[in-house]
Amino acid sequence: MYRREFLRSATLAPAAFGISRGAAARVSVRIEEVRFSYEDFRYRTPYRFGAQTVDRVTLLNVDCMLRTGAGDIARGFGSMTMGNAWSFPSKTMSYDTTLGAMKALAARIAQITNGYRDPGHPVDINCALEPAYLDAARAVSQELRLAEPIPKLCTLVTASPFDAAIHDAYGKALGLSSYLTYGSDCMPYDLSHYLGADYKGEYLSRYVLPQPAPRMALYHSVGASDPIVASDIHTRIGDGLPETLPEWIRYNGLRRIKIKLAGNDLAWDLARVIDIDRATTETQRERGVAEWFYSLDFNEQCPNVEYLLEFLRRLKERTASGFARIQYVEQPTARDLKADRANVMHAAAKLRPVVIDESLTDIESLMLAREMGYSGAALKACKGQSQVLLMAAAAEKHKMFLCVQDLTCPGASLIHSAGLAAHIPGVAAIEANAREYVPAANKPWEDKFPGIFKVRDGMMDTSTLHRPGLGAV
Repeated sequence: MYRREFLRSATLAPAAFGISRGAAARVSVRIEEVRFSYEDFRYRTPYRFGAQTVDRVTLLNVDCMLRTGAGDIARGFGSMTMGNAWSFPSKTMSYDTTLGAMKALAARIAQITNGYRDPGHPVDINCALEPAYLDAARAVSQELRLAEPIPKLCTLVTASPFDAAIHDAYGKALGLSSYLTYGSDCMPYDLSHYLGADYKGEYLSRYVLPQPAPRMALYHSVGASDPIVASDIHTRIGDGLPETLPEWIRYNGLRRIKIKLAGNDLAWDLARVIDIDRATTETQRERGVAEWFYSLDFNEQCPNVEYLLEFLRRLKERTASGFARIQYVEQPTARDLKADRANVMHAAAKLRPVVIDESLTDIESLMLAREMGYSGAALKACKGQSQVLLMAAAAEKHKMFLCVQDLTCPGASLIHSAGLAAHIPGVAAIEANAREYVPAANKPWEDKFPGIFKVRDGMMDTSTLHRPGLGAV
């Protein structure tokens, strides 16, 4: 019944979405089949961020088969961590309950995508299907009688590997990197179709590099419960990988440190940054390194902007050099911006870029965040290739600070994330945490993509990310 209802109500097919079948025929593809599967991994050590602690990951892997207008078949692959602790946090439902809801939604998204037969460009296919995905999330929430409905962010995460697989197959069908398929030669509409009149005559290709940046600075995350120095360790893991911050700095030549903070304990947050700055400074001095940076991530836990301003003021008093090394601050307060419109970031953004992350689910949220004083955006592959590229174009247009974060993405999902970082101009750095917390999931990919998975000099080698599709397989 659901599939029949969807096919009857999916009025955002290309004709209704504004896509002329004749205009799109030369670059259109049609979905033949999508299939999905899961992989499960345990973390080598728990990762604490905000109010959550995670010790496992489920990967959602998607295989896609497309048919071109000429009748040729192309296959694509997408993968993403389900990340329910981040995308569907709940005080009333367990980890297994929210993960189960995401799995039920993934099955429904696969059914919807398999039932969509109209030709188009991947971005237009995603724009046509997203409303049905959101309807499916509401239906699953009701059918499972969830205490809280599946949020839009969670729906984007669940749908993202399907979108990635379609983009990957499309690029392979043309024998091109997916990042070379966003111009007027492939897309039937310019950006005004998606983003408004200010973008008339512009295509995504204007905001995407045709060739990847050869190297990207890497941010290393220090979770809120991670040991900083050896005296913080109660029992060593003993797997041969680093276990303290100085060990990680030496191992990967790190120059960028992401610091997870509590957001509700000012004294603890100050002490945490000061301790990390002290250990980092000593280690970098030994290495002869003079320049490095920090990002601060409160994961929405600050009660208001006043907390952040007071934190920054006190930090500058305690360690002016540590304060000077802060490159940006990530999503300090709650993700529902509309619920607290008065809690603006203008004053904080004058001190350091303040980037939107959990709140960023569409263009509307990006524009609202900008209006409320956020000066940057954290782009994530887990929000979908199509939507991230559109949001990146809008953020670039408004000259916002950009960074690419991951969802502790291993394997193909990290390659996808690295591809975004390397192809979007002005991205400050890329985060890659799976090497710390779930290296077993990276292991099969290390030899094929050593520059991505074996970090040296604090940099990720992204020079090879120009292969057909998204470049993972």
